[in-house]
Amino acid sequence: MPGRFRSLLAVLIMGLGLLQPSGAQAAPKTATAAVAAMQPGWNLGNTFDATGADETSWGNPRVTRELLAGVRDQGFRSIRIPVTWSQHLGAAPDFTIDPAALARLQEVVGWALDEGLYVMINVHHDSWQWINTMPVAHDAVLAEYTAIWTQVAAAFRDASPRLILESVNEPQFAAGGDDAALLAELTTAFHRIVRDSGGRNATRLLVLPTLHTSADQVYLDQLAGTVTALHDPFLIATVHYYGYWPFSVNIAGGYRFDATAQQEMLGTFQRVRDTFVARGIPVIIGEYGLLGFDRSTGTIEQGEKLKFFELFGQQARVNQVTTMLWDNGQHLDRSALTWRDPALYDQIRSSWRTRSGTAESDLLFTARSAPIADKTITLNLNGTGFTGLYQGRTALRRGSDYTRSGDQLTLRSGLLKRLLKDRSYGVKSTLSLRFDRGVPWRLHVLSYDTPTVSDSTGTTTGFTVPTAFNGDRLATMTATYADGSYAGPQNWTAYKEYDRTFAPDYTAGTIALTADFFAEVTDAAPVTLTFIFWSGATVTYQVTRAGSTVTGTA
Repeated sequence: MPGRFRSLLAVLIMGLGLLQPSGAQAAPKTATAAVAAMQPGWNLGNTFDATGADETSWGNPRVTRELLAGVRDQGFRSIRIPVTWSQHLGAAPDFTIDPAALARLQEVVGWALDEGLYVMINVHHDSWQWINTMPVAHDAVLAEYTAIWTQVAAAFRDASPRLILESVNEPQFAAGGDDAALLAELTTAFHRIVRDSGGRNATRLLVLPTLHTSADQVYLDQLAGTVTALHDPFLIATVHYYGYWPFSVNIAGGYRFDATAQQEMLGTFQRVRDTFVARGIPVIIGEYGLLGFDRSTGTIEQGEKLKFFELFGQQARVNQVTTMLWDNGQHLDRSALTWRDPALYDQIRSSWRTRSGTAESDLLFTARSAPIADKTITLNLNGTGFTGLYQGRTALRRGSDYTRSGDQLTLRSGLLKRLLKDRSYGVKSTLSLRFDRGVPWRLHVLSYDTPTVSDSTGTTTGFTVPTAFNGDRLATMTATYADGSYAGPQNWTAYKEYDRTFAPDYTAGTIALTADFFAEVTDAAPVTLTFIFWSGATVTYQVTRAGSTVTGTA
């Protein structure tokens, strides 16, 4: 049948009520069932929440229906569309939303619904732009907030029940008020406005955040009290999760996903489960990721990063929490619809269904200046079964190439000699550790020697340490004065923040020290830097600031 006749027939059938478009699909009847159906979710970050003139002002392309279909095809079932309203509002007292901006949002929401996705929209950066002034401008803030939600509720009154409304992103308030009471007041106003607007809003799912969207118990308890007081079965609690802070930004020696970072994650999920899920209140982690991603996804070493996301996915599954990946454009290339870090996406996607085996590291170093000997690494089986070690598609031989005893995997010296070849620096081979489920673990076999650094001069805005990395990789850096006190920003720790205060450039052969670092270094006081590498090697270096001039010595 020709395409135009098929289309006409479909329109006729829908008009008779015999067929519904995908956007008209009914949502599950309970909040818990709907939230389960939303897993997994994805954020359209830095787009409608951008504070510039339009959705492209923060560097992302204009949203297309093809992008939304691509997000669905990547396995996501829901999409969060953060919206900052302040730049689209008219003057008080009406605070009329720019019709063009509202129509554009409705268009994109409609596309997403038609693609079968659940959609969440909110009030986003307004939280820190003006809502936070509520302690000193109570009536003005409440009036503006009320005006926004009154208009938004009316605009989406009859939208699919798969559209979900979130009251405010990361609520926060300036000093001087009762934060818990202020948030409860906003939440109650939001609930009343939406419910009183009628239509499908009478039972639309509403998402309510904790203060700061924090999972600290005090904030969870405050929100639980508000939810109980509202006595509404169509409410959802939300928090955000960016991990144990030192690990999330690589500071204070937190460059490994160690027991402390793991326990912080486990505690978060347990508190959320006990406070809400166990009481029949569904939970969405509306944003998750690592804070260091805002500068570079390389701020956290690849293997440590993958272990974080593997455990996060498992915890979400066992605690029945829906998660929405924060993506401001650094993960999914929105034009090519490809992942900038395919291994990260593979790990995240696998974690939606099952666990994966990992290992203590994805880096196996052998010093070029030392004889090649057996190397043993510890496996994290995570309940999986180890099935073999591979080089590409070739299965390596158990016994002659490697041995395994429990969680100890030993690569034999004969195998390493083959892999290391001419002993030149860098990654010589990448092996695949396979398990009976989940994604394989990549193990990079490297040849290295202890890095060397050279004298240098520069300025506080442009200083680099000439570095021969010799196949090694930088993990972290400490900075101390002669008396042992800590130098540079965050002087409560010797370990400085990766990318904010220092950053390696392996191609250029340098380690840059940033203006932020020198801004908090005492003039004429020598600072001893210790560069700590993933091989375990350490190298010291001294820098002295004299005004805007910096001198570095090895």
